[in-house]
Amino acid sequence: MDKPAPKAQTGNRRGRRSRQEILDATARVMSVRGYAGTSMSTLIKETGLPRSAFYHHFESKAGLLSAVMSQGASDYFDAMREAHRNPPEGGTPRERLGWYLRRTGEVFEHREEFLRLLLVLVMSNEAAEAPEALRTVIAVRDEGRDYMRHMVRSSFLSEGEEAANAVADALAHFGMAGFDGAFVSLQSEDGKPISEFMEQLADAMTAIGEALIARR
Repeated sequence: MDKPAPKAQTGNRRGRRSRQEILDATARVMSVRGYAGTSMSTLIKETGLPRSAFYHHFESKAGLLSAVMSQGASDYFDAMREAHRNPPEGGTPRERLGWYLRRTGEVFEHREEFLRLLLVLVMSNEAAEAPEALRTVIAVRDEGRDYMRHMVRSSFLSEGEEAANAVADALAHFGMAGFDGAFVSLQSEDGKPISEFMEQLADAMTAIGEALIARR
């Protein structure tokens, strides 16, 4: 009498697997073609799954994009937190900030699809029909700036909490702009590794931070 249960469990696993296949394919294709340039027919061809499987899991292409961005954001910040575990306690602000940024660059290289799609949505209005996805984009940018503040503040704590907070507030947007530029350069394949940009960004941010502290 207990034999039907395994069939139900198998069905659930298959359903989860097909949902993840759809999300993975959508992230891959949309990161290259954009939202407007990705049709449901293309995604069906990419996955080999029937159209009914898509609409079983997602009500629309807009809902699919929202799910892709939500999962991508969660995975991205999980990877950032993992990369920044056990930061150095000693050293100069430059050494500590360099440690954070080097590891951030490594995360960038393993999350290219999500970050490409994120920038496409930031720079265009093509996903206006997917307001939930756009809210996720805004939330990711906000959380990214908060994360930048955390990295800068942690790097400058040896200068005192008040100074560290002031430098973190002053450099949060600048640091994000540096991240954006470094990632675009990585995508353009202009011959420079992202690690080099992260080192230069650490140099620049440390110099600005030290100048701000000296003027206080």
